[in-house]
Amino acid sequence: MKIETILTPAELPALAQRDLRATACVVFDVLRATSTFVTALHHGAQAIIPVSEIAEAVALKNSKLKIKNSKSILLGGERNGVRISAEGIDFDLGNSPREYRPEKVRGKIIVSTTTNGTRALRACVNAQTVLAASFLNLTATAEFLRRENFTSVLLVCAGTGENTALEDVLAAGALCELLVERDSVEPTLKSREIRARGTLAPPHKIDSSDSAQIALLVWLEAKSDLAGAVSSSANARRLLAIPELREDVAFCLQQDICPLVARMGADGKIGCG
Repeated sequence: MKIETILTPAELPALAQRDLRATACVVFDVLRATSTFVTALHHGAQAIIPVSEIAEAVALKNSKLKIKNSKSILLGGERNGVRISAEGIDFDLGNSPREYRPEKVRGKIIVSTTTNGTRALRACVNAQTVLAASFLNLTATAEFLRRENFTSVLLVCAGTGENTALEDVLAAGALCELLVERDSVEPTLKSREIRARGTLAPPHKIDSSDSAQIALLVWLEAKSDLAGAVSSSANARRLLAIPELREDVAFCLQQDICPLVARMGADGKIGCG
């Protein structure tokens, strides 16, 4: 298995030119899109449909309502961190995972648009498999990747605007730790922490790119105080400054509370897979 990491959203446009037919793309937008999608599925949402633009989300909801004559479609998402209100339409949900309670989302299809996360997911549509991942479902995601034994795994950090997001890199590094074989990584990284940690060894060798090794080393340095490390990131500082959203940061850093794989199908819907 070859593991590569996209550390910045500036790298996303190049994916359109890559052959991803044998690649599993794992998208991280820890604060907050992929954490929110995972939470929604864990709480019984039928599916998430990520789209890039507000108008696209509204049009998609309207078209599905006309076809199905149903009120099972919710609009979710954010711009500048807050729930969308555009063209006289107030979205049903914002981008806080704490909003996606079972009584609100169970059985619903959620059409979502966010600043970075949905864009990153859409950039990966040509991949063999596309997963939405977070700290909330990290181990389940790792187990799926190891079980399916993909030739190539591309960890995609959605970022903030056009910049790297520290929390996404940390999550990518945490997934690397779960995936890499200790013996194959030791000669490259020479890390006492890696030698001591005793990760589960896969039945095949791992070929980690430099970008994946960067993410892993950043994670190993920060994981003993994850909350402290993330609190310095741009996304976390912005959320912590908004009283109604500050609890999202701690929520999104919980590990493995949602034992599911969030997989985007060929139809563009993310469901439990």
